[in-house]
Amino acid sequence: MPFVRRDRFDWELRTRTLPLGHRTRVMGILNVTPDSFSDGSRYAAIETALEHALRLLDEGADLLDIGGESTRPGRHPEISAEEEQERILPVIAAVLRERPDTVISVDTYKASTAQAAIQAGAEIINDISGFLWDPAMASVCAETQCGVVLMHTRGRSEEWRSLPPLADDEVAPLVKWDLAARLLAATQAGVTQKHIVLDPGYGFGKSFDENYPLLAHQDALRELRCGLLVGISRKSFLGRRLADLHGGKDAPVEAREHATIAANVAAILAGAHIVRVHAVRPMTEAARIADAILESA
Repeated sequence: MPFVRRDRFDWELRTRTLPLGHRTRVMGILNVTPDSFSDGSRYAAIETALEHALRLLDEGADLLDIGGESTRPGRHPEISAEEEQERILPVIAAVLRERPDTVISVDTYKASTAQAAIQAGAEIINDISGFLWDPAMASVCAETQCGVVLMHTRGRSEEWRSLPPLADDEVAPLVKWDLAARLLAATQAGVTQKHIVLDPGYGFGKSFDENYPLLAHQDALRELRCGLLVGISRKSFLGRRLADLHGGKDAPVEAREHATIAANVAAILAGAHIVRVHAVRPMTEAARIADAILESA
């Protein structure tokens, strides 16, 4: 596949416009959950969450994605919207007090949490279900005119290990088809396309090796005419591929950073506009090089 310059979009958020395609945007991950697969309870307290948020911004993050509920694989008790809001709303307030211009995204599939987060100053709702798990989410996003990330997932996290496998040539077409359907449903619900970015959902309902053909053919998603966000950071499919370097066991989360950079650079060269990562500074540097390659394409 020859490298091709990314299409350029103006992503309309709640109060501002974010140009996409001129350079890669880096979204820093801020999990304020006690059970995140990567961060554990490290940033569950407001003080440590704020400290980490400011560090991510100082390292070059263009956006912060704040999440209050873990969606790692396996069966986990679903937390209430009230508990989720108790975790994230004080952090949104603290970040905006310190850095009022911060572009904040909230990782939630609950409409009531989305509404509260937007009222607190969030610009973007990042819905891993693509509006499938809460029927009120589309109307909240349409009414508030916030930015939206619609992500692709197959089933819920407790179902992922039992899903039927996909052949290599089935993965990217399935993701493209499903995202096109989610995009159509969102626009029919009143969310205009200029407010929407799509996410192929690496690791969400895709088995370890199914993520690689998706990445290899990610450029097919250009046909949907939306900005593209990818969330590959520290995912388990990276750790599995590194097992032979770690005594036959999956590489632990803390040993997946170089693999994260490699996969994200591939995603950028295949058209990603935004990369969602835990470690911002190294990814910002790598994105500069990938962007230079695309500018020369």
